Amino acid sequence: MAYSELIKNFEKIRDYMREFYIYGFKSRDDYTKKSARSYDDERRRIESWLGGYMAFRHTGEGKNVFISVDNRSVTFNPLHNAWKAKSFTDKDIVLHFCILDLLADGTARSVSELSDGVAAYLSHTDTPFEVDESTVRKKLKEYAQLGILRSEKAGKSLLYRITGNEVALSSWADATAYYSEEAPFGVIGSYLLDRQQEAPEHFSYKHHYLLHTLDTQIMFDALCAMKEKRCVDIVNFSSRRDAEYEHRVYPLRFYLSTQTGREYLLAYHYRFRKPMFFRLDTIRSIKAGPVETRHEKYEGYAAKFDESLWGVSTGSDYSIDHVELTIRVGDDEGYILDRLEREKRHGRIESIDSHTYKFVADVYDAGELLMWARSFIGRVVRFESDNSFAVSRFYGDLRRMAEMYGGDES
Repeated sequence: MAYSELIKNFEKIRDYMREFYIYGFKSRDDYTKKSARSYDDERRRIESWLGGYMAFRHTGEGKNVFISVDNRSVTFNPLHNAWKAKSFTDKDIVLHFCILDLLADGTARSVSELSDGVAAYLSHTDTPFEVDESTVRKKLKEYAQLGILRSEKAGKSLLYRITGNEVALSSWADATAYYSEEAPFGVIGSYLLDRQQEAPEHFSYKHHYLLHTLDTQIMFDALCAMKEKRCVDIVNFSSRRDAEYEHRVYPLRFYLSTQTGREYLLAYHYRFRKPMFFRLDTIRSIKAGPVETRHEKYEGYAAKFDESLWGVSTGSDYSIDHVELTIRVGDDEGYILDRLEREKRHGRIESIDSHTYKFVADVYDAGELLMWARSFIGRVVRFESDNSFAVSRFYGDLRRMAEMYGGDES
């Protein structure tokens, strides 16, 4: 048989796509984990999925290959294709087509009937192997778990039939197209769009975060553990130390950045006895552990911890910074006050007079507010904090901007 597509470790695919194709700073010569032949095999596999999205450049270190995507012309995330590559052998591919063809008329059949049917197919070919009933049973069970087939009892026999589609997918096409690009687990939407004759291309994105789809399995494993109130053992990679570290934690919440597209897992760390953040793209694996009987205690920690979070930074010692941002709003600028109310997160707004308002917050790291505070430039009256570095940085940026454009920093 000519069929062979063995993908036994998706983490290796994930690592290749991130290091070589997303960041695009590694060349073939930088790959030292295995042989150059291994790199070439994975490169051909990945490039077959990414089609015309590949580009390259020559540097002093060699040829660097990377993904080149123009958000103006790319509606759907090409990285979803990585999840649609299924590991299979020649037996898998033969059973796939034989079983689905035998069940195509909608009739339910038993394992023995399907096994006989597969044998009848193979008797007319030069296939160099036989498929026994046990192998067919395992494949049927796998397809039932995937939802491709439905099993049903008939006396003492277990029958299988193709699962019917009871949802009018076409009426959900627009929602599915948006979901596939904007939501976690968007690859599910991509699978559903594959069943449409034509996927709608109504949406374009100023910030189209493609990379997060590679972390879908990590998020799914963590969510399963959270649903069952289990602790997890995670293997986390530190690029700074170029090493992997194991942590036992209790997963609590996910935080998704609308500014960078990065995804974080907040978890209670048993050894360090405090909540900690882990970036999903640095987590190599998650393995569910025992049920946590004190889960309500740790979930209470998360709720309290969140009260002082602005982003995901907690500073070096988890100390609290007090911040006050005073802005002036014109008579026809009610939308500025609406925006301040909408984006203030955990802070509060105090009215000083009919045109002046003060935003007050206590957060772990005042430096994380600077980008947001700068977006009110032109209306800011005063920025104050007991974090002197944040204050110095805020006014220093204003000074440099004034020098650059010849304005008045006052």
